[in-house]
Amino acid sequence: MSSRTPDRLALMETFVRIVEAGSLSAAAAQLGTSQPTISRRLHALEGALSVRLLQRTTHAIQLTAAGQRCLGRAREVLAGWQGFEAELRGEGEAPSGLLRVVAPHAFGQQQLVGPLVAFLRRYAGVTVEWRLHDGPVRFVEDGIDCQISVGAPAGGDSVVARKISEVQRIVVAAPSVLLPGKATASPAALETLPWLALAPYYRRAVRLVSDRGEVASLRLRPRLVTDSLFALREAARRGLGVAVMSEWIVAEDVVAGTLRHLVPRWHAEPLAVYVAYPQARFQPAKLRAFVEAMRTALLPTAARTGG
Repeated sequence: MSSRTPDRLALMETFVRIVEAGSLSAAAAQLGTSQPTISRRLHALEGALSVRLLQRTTHAIQLTAAGQRCLGRAREVLAGWQGFEAELRGEGEAPSGLLRVVAPHAFGQQQLVGPLVAFLRRYAGVTVEWRLHDGPVRFVEDGIDCQISVGAPAGGDSVVARKISEVQRIVVAAPSVLLPGKATASPAALETLPWLALAPYYRRAVRLVSDRGEVASLRLRPRLVTDSLFALREAARRGLGVAVMSEWIVAEDVVAGTLRHLVPRWHAEPLAVYVAYPQARFQPAKLRAFVEAMRTALLPTAARTGG
């Protein structure tokens, strides 16, 4: 490779940017250069690796099989280099750059937006790509810096998972669901009512714990099973059945009387909230700052309200 050709790290960065931007022209705009320059860099990388990485048509680009493999490895190499640079600069490095975060749909739309905005206002050099997704995350392949999850994240020993909060869960139902003349002060009485379920947290059974540590296990035949907390709340508000809900999402409904808090001395076991990121010897300042911001923002809330 001649001295005038960009180094391999720059070529890999260009390739990743092309894929993420969706086109050579978009990548050129983001990198502040021309489309012919981007095209030459792509050809240089393909020549250095002796493989075809992208198939281009008039409307789109598509990764080849080799390109798929290269994308994950390129992101890994670039992340390693960025960590190396950050380590040399030391702990005093100011947080900067793009941070890609995956958060749960409901929690990420409401509870986490406040701490996210505060973080961005504090660190003007950081830009966040906020992706809402429930389920496992491919950190390296998708270039994700960290994930916030309700419940333990997947990944095993390759992922660092730090608990930052807890979500308290209570039993609620619309007034129309409650049977006239029948008490609902005990968990056992709830089994006769229609139920709604939230997968993957509960479906055919739910375990309640009392303030005194007693345990009650209820067997359910739910009328509706959904993976959306918002859909579950709306179905409960419309009187379809009883549901175990995160306390934060139904607090206003309980105050307004739209939903009633049943068996108030009992609750479902809290769900832990984690922030997870790939295992590495050194983490960039932007990630360290974000994790600390989420932890300090959510822990006081958990201590006051339980969720």
